[in-house]
Amino acid sequence: MTKPFSEKYLKKLIGKNDIEDALKRLDRLTQEEARMATAQLLKVTNTIDNRVGEIADNMFGVDNKVGAINDQVQGVDDKVTAVMDGAQYIFYLLS
Repeated sequence: MTKPFSEKYLKKLIGKNDIEDALKRLDRLTQEEARMATAQLLKVTNTIDNRVGEIADNMFGVDNKVGAINDQVQGVDDKVTAVMDGAQYIFYLLS
């Protein structure tokens, strides 16, 4: 009578340990997966940050070029104004 009871108890105990071990393993795997997902997210975030920095640098270059073109247009505008002033002076002299 003791033998079947001991065997039943032992099977229960072994089964319980198997379940606990499986749950611990599952917990470790879940934590590892979360760390891997976090590492991948950091990698993607870093790539995006670098590309945004490159775009900002390009925009700064475009801004400088637009400023230079604006200065050239202002120079042309000043010359056109001078020519118009000269033409008005000549027209005044001829009138």
